[in-house]
Amino acid sequence: MTKVDQQKIRRVRTGLIAHDPALAQPGFTLFAPMYGDGSVFLIDMEGEVAHRWAMPYRPGLYAYLLDSGNLFYGGKVMDDLDRFEGWPRFKAGATLEVDWNGRVAWELKHPDHHHDARKLKNGNVLLLCLRPLADDIARRVKGGLPGTEADGKIYADYLLEMTTAGQVVWEWRSWEHLDPETHPITLQDHRAEWTHGNTVAETADGNILVSFRNISTVVMIERATGNIIWELGSPPLAQQHDPRPLPNGNVLIFDNGTHRPAHPATFSRVIEVNPRNSEIVWEYVDQSLFEFFSPYISGAQRLANGNTLICEGVHGRIFEVTRAGEVVWEYVSPYFFHEPGRPGLNNWVFRAFRYTRDEIEAARRG
Repeated sequence: MTKVDQQKIRRVRTGLIAHDPALAQPGFTLFAPMYGDGSVFLIDMEGEVAHRWAMPYRPGLYAYLLDSGNLFYGGKVMDDLDRFEGWPRFKAGATLEVDWNGRVAWELKHPDHHHDARKLKNGNVLLLCLRPLADDIARRVKGGLPGTEADGKIYADYLLEMTTAGQVVWEWRSWEHLDPETHPITLQDHRAEWTHGNTVAETADGNILVSFRNISTVVMIERATGNIIWELGSPPLAQQHDPRPLPNGNVLIFDNGTHRPAHPATFSRVIEVNPRNSEIVWEYVDQSLFEFFSPYISGAQRLANGNTLICEGVHGRIFEVTRAGEVVWEYVSPYFFHEPGRPGLNNWVFRAFRYTRDEIEAARRG
C-alpha cells in the first residue's frame, strides 16, 4: 500500500493557506461541510475553530447567521431519496433556526424543499421546492440528454413562502412565468429537471432573486405581482449560483462556467451585474484562468471593506480577494467525506460567510 495520500487537495494542503492582515477583512468565517454530519464551523482569521454548532440534520445544504444572531440552517431529511438520481445530492427537507448554543426556536419541514431557503424580512421563510411538470408542459421542454427523464417525468421549481408555524402564504411556479421552449436545458444535462433552482434571495425592496442552473438564468421576481421584472441568461451566464443583492442595487453572481457557450474553456468567475442595464461592472477570474473552476455549488459575498469572499465549492476552498483581484486570505476545508454516489473523497462546501467580531459577539450574547 502506498503511503501517499491519494486525495489531491488534502495531499497538497488544507487549513489556512494565506493571510494578509493589512488587506483582509477581519472577522470569522462560517461554513458547513456539505456532506458532513451537521457540524457548522465558525473559524477565525488564523483558520482555528472558534465555535461549532451540532445540528440535528446533515446539511441541506448550508447555514448562515440572521440579523438577530441566530443561525438559520437547511437540513437534509434522509427519506424519499430515490425520487430521481440527483435528489440524494441536493435534497433538503427541513429548515430551522437555533441560537448560539443550538437551542431550536422553530423548525419547518417540506418534502419538496431543496438547495436553499431564506428567512424574509417579514419573518416568514421562503423555500425553494420542486415537483413534476404536467405532461403537456414537459413535452415542450427543449434540450438535455434524450431519455434521461426521472421515470418519464421532468421536475421544475416553485417557491413557497411559509410562516414559521407552517402556514403557506404565497406560491410562485416557474412554469407559469418561464417558457420551456425559449429556456432550454443545457444539452449535456439530464432531463430529470428543467430549471434546477439553486438560490433564492430577497432584495432590499422585497423582490425575489432566483438562480436556475440548468437553464443558466437568474430572474428577479416582483413580490407583489409574481412577474419577472429582470432576467439574465446565457451568455453571459453559464450554470451560475448564488446571486446576491448588493447595497448599491447590483447583483453579485458566482458564474460557474460549466458548458460556457461564449468561450471554449471551462473556468469560473465572480461577476457584479447592474440589473438596470445588465452590464458586468466588476469581474474576478484567476490570473491563471484554469486555476479557478468549480463546476457545481459555490458562491460569493461582498465584504464591508470592499473585498469579496469567494467559496470555490467543489475544492472546499474559501478565499478573499480585493477589488483589484489580489488574494488576501485563503482557507481549504480539512473535512473530507466519502459520499455514496459521489466520486471518492471530497470536501465540498456549498456556501461560506464572513462575519465581523461585533456580529459574532452579538450572536454569542443572544
